Amino acid sequence: MAKKAETVEEKLRALYDLQLIDSRIDEIRNMRGELPLEVEDLKDEVTGLTTRLEKLNNELQLIEEQIKSKKNDIEEHKAAIKKYNEQQKDVRNNREFNSLTKEIEFQTLEIELAEKHIKEFKANVEHKKSLIEQTSERLDVKSNHLEHKENELNGILTETEREEKALIKKSEEFAAVIEDRLLNAYTRIRNGVKNRLAVVSIERGASAGSFFTIPPQVQVEIAARKKIMTDEHSGRILVDAALATEEREKIDDIIKNLK
Repeated sequence: MAKKAETVEEKLRALYDLQLIDSRIDEIRNMRGELPLEVEDLKDEVTGLTTRLEKLNNELQLIEEQIKSKKNDIEEHKAAIKKYNEQQKDVRNNREFNSLTKEIEFQTLEIELAEKHIKEFKANVEHKKSLIEQTSERLDVKSNHLEHKENELNGILTETEREEKALIKKSEEFAAVIEDRLLNAYTRIRNGVKNRLAVVSIERGASAGSFFTIPPQVQVEIAARKKIMTDEHSGRILVDAALATEEREKIDDIIKNLK
C-alpha cells in the first residue's frame, strides 16, 4: 500500500495530482457527453417504432381477412338468392312465394351491408397503409441515426476506454495516500463546482479561473507550502504555480504511458 502523504507539501502534491488525474477522466467523459443517453433514447424510439409497425401490420392483416370474410359472405348470400329464385318457380301458393321473396330481400340487404363494411374496411386499409409507410420511414431514419450514433460512441469508447480504466485505477492510488479529512474536503469541493476543480494553482496573482486577486502575503504563504490554503471566494484548495508545473509534467508523463 502506498505511503500516506505526511508533510503539507506532500499532501498538496498528492491533492493536485489527484485533481489532474480526475480532470483527465472528466475530459474523457465529456468527450462522450450526452452520447450514451442519446443512444439509449434512440434505441427506445426504434423499439417503440418497431413495435408500432408490427401492430399496424397485424391490424392491416386482420382488416384484409375481414374483407375476405365479407366477400365470402356475399358469395354465400348470392348463392342463397339464386337458390330462393329457383325455389320460387316451384311454389304452390302465395304464402310460400312471399316467404321466399322476404328471404331474397333479406339476403340482398345482407349483401348491401357486407359491401358497406367492405368499403369501410378498404378505407381503413388505406389509412393503415399510410400509417405503415410513415412509421417505416421514421423507423428507417431513427435506425440510421442510431447506427451513426452507436458508431460514434463505439469509436470514442474504443479510443478512450483503456485509458479511462487505467486513470480510474491511478485516481484510486493517488486518493489512497491522502488522509480521509482532506479527501472528503476535496470530494465535497469538486462536487460543488461546475468545472469540478477542487485544487487550483495561482495564475497571475489569482486562483485559476478566478478574477479575484490573492493578496501578496497569502501568495507567499501558499508558496511556502507550510499549510493547506483555500481561496476565500471559491473555497478551492490553492497550490503555487511552481508546484503545479512540476506535478503537471509528472502527471502528463503518466497519462502518456497509459495511452
